[in-house]
Amino acid sequence: MQKTVFVKHIAYRFCSQSVELQESGPKQVESGTCGTGQLDDSYPVESPESYSIEPIGRIESPFREKFGTPRQAGLVPAAAGTIILNEPYRRVEMWRGLADFSHIWLIWGFHLVPNDGAAPRTTVRPPRLGGNDRLGVFATRSPFRPNRIGLSCVRLTSLDAQKGTIAVAGIDLVNGTPVFDIKPYVPYADVKLDATSSFAPHGDPRLGSFAISYSNQAAAALAGSEPGFKVMLEQMLRADPRPAYHTGDDRPYGLTLQESNIRFLVHTDHIEVISIELAAVS
Repeated sequence: MQKTVFVKHIAYRFCSQSVELQESGPKQVESGTCGTGQLDDSYPVESPESYSIEPIGRIESPFREKFGTPRQAGLVPAAAGTIILNEPYRRVEMWRGLADFSHIWLIWGFHLVPNDGAAPRTTVRPPRLGGNDRLGVFATRSPFRPNRIGLSCVRLTSLDAQKGTIAVAGIDLVNGTPVFDIKPYVPYADVKLDATSSFAPHGDPRLGSFAISYSNQAAAALAGSEPGFKVMLEQMLRADPRPAYHTGDDRPYGLTLQESNIRFLVHTDHIEVISIELAAVS
């Protein structure tokens, strides 16, 4: 499990007094306006300059690579995944009340973005702008961020306390993505009816109404696919995984879905699935 290392020497303010954490453990807290006592070292204290975080679990997802993974949560409603919680986060009391919410927020990490120690990018090229115009990284949802943290609102479909799993749908996470936290989606606070945005005021409708045709081989492969595979595939294709600057070309593209390889073409008025190589079902 990937973890961020704690700093070794931290100052912690406890009401009007302060203590220091050292490698040997916490010092006794002197008498102050809030009383006396030992700092509970079972709850790590961190400085404002460094904050440690570790995954509470990971997600099992049908998406195996960046290309084809929806750019935003909810674009492919049929995209279902399962959050596998780590011990000790499988305790039933930590989930109490969660099933009463239809949607949840996932806070997660872009684990496929290389962490090469280079300085964070200050500007990026959003795909919606054709890959040419640059914006500040904080004005985009690019994965190339100072802390590589993602945020997704997904539908909660079921909980399994015995297995320590949470089933969700409408995901935009690659398989194996570490999940750092889960929070309930609260409509009265989270919905902003007067919200505006600059370069993405609406969903991308480029292929939303396109018909989808299949070659004989692809149609035969679909006949042997798992239930729901075709619906998810067509939602993915209509979300248009291609870079914006590749629109208008006639090159074939390939993507991976649930270990299956799909090749397709985008024509002026429809999408053609050329071939489907289904993964072996165990």
